[in-house]
Amino acid sequence: MSTARPALPQREPATDLPESVTIYEVGPRDGLQNEKTVVPVEVKAEFVRRLAAAGLETIETTSFVPPSWVPQLADARELLADLGDVGRGARRPVLVPNERGLDDALAAGVGAVAVFGSATETFARKNLNRTVAESVEMFRPVVRRAKDSGLWVRAYVSMCFGDPWEGPVPVEQVADVAVRLMELGADQLSLGDTIGTGTTGHVSRLLDELDARGIGADRIGVHFHDTYGQALANTMTALRHGVRVVDASTGGLGGCPYAKSATGNLATEDLVWALDGAGVATGVDLAALVETSVWMAERLGRPSPSRVVKALAGGD
Repeated sequence: MSTARPALPQREPATDLPESVTIYEVGPRDGLQNEKTVVPVEVKAEFVRRLAAAGLETIETTSFVPPSWVPQLADARELLADLGDVGRGARRPVLVPNERGLDDALAAGVGAVAVFGSATETFARKNLNRTVAESVEMFRPVVRRAKDSGLWVRAYVSMCFGDPWEGPVPVEQVADVAVRLMELGADQLSLGDTIGTGTTGHVSRLLDELDARGIGADRIGVHFHDTYGQALANTMTALRHGVRVVDASTGGLGGCPYAKSATGNLATEDLVWALDGAGVATGVDLAALVETSVWMAERLGRPSPSRVVKALAGGD
């Protein structure tokens, strides 16, 4: 697979979108966590460095979970040691499931952490072996200790737009869990469309409900999977509602090890192309990003699913 210098989209500024958007890059953690073949730690470290060099300021690097849960991320300590300062700071969050994970993260010198909750009872049981209420209580000391240590904290809520076991998830149920997590003291809430079933009207309804509950768009990030091809449309809807943080994965990598119907995340390249064309600043060098996606695809042994990468890099 060979790369070509990407053309840029024709820029026609959109008046209903923000001037700038922060891309919360999840490729190294959410993107790689479901890979069957273990990716060498030196490849992961180079991936993070390339992403940072392409202009992505916020990069979720890894997760401090038991190796039996997610074997792909068992090298978290080694990865952060390899990265050094590139892997630390408030713009390099790591996922932690509990206090033990937080202990490991603090020992590694991280500056930001994320906890991962669920809007549904079934997924809470499958992911954390706890009820929703029990998981919130498990996160309470994690968030408190993290904040006491000067860390930035994000709270994920998964299954916000549908659950493969429970089906449709009431908007009010999602909002209830979101409020409980944010009351713990988290700085940012990420709304996860874990199986990619969300639609634009659903996104609008949930954001309106959260705003009515006191969680404004300025405290929210959105995390859409592209299982049904809706990720970019849902993202643009969220931006029109005032959201300024979008989760994306370079090359469209990703899935969920506990929800088999979940396919890849919104591809960072597809998002950057759309925002560039709308005159929205991201700070990301699209050419460098495409080159990085091609590089990682070669190491994974398969082409990137990103439409923009395929178009610009000449992939099939």
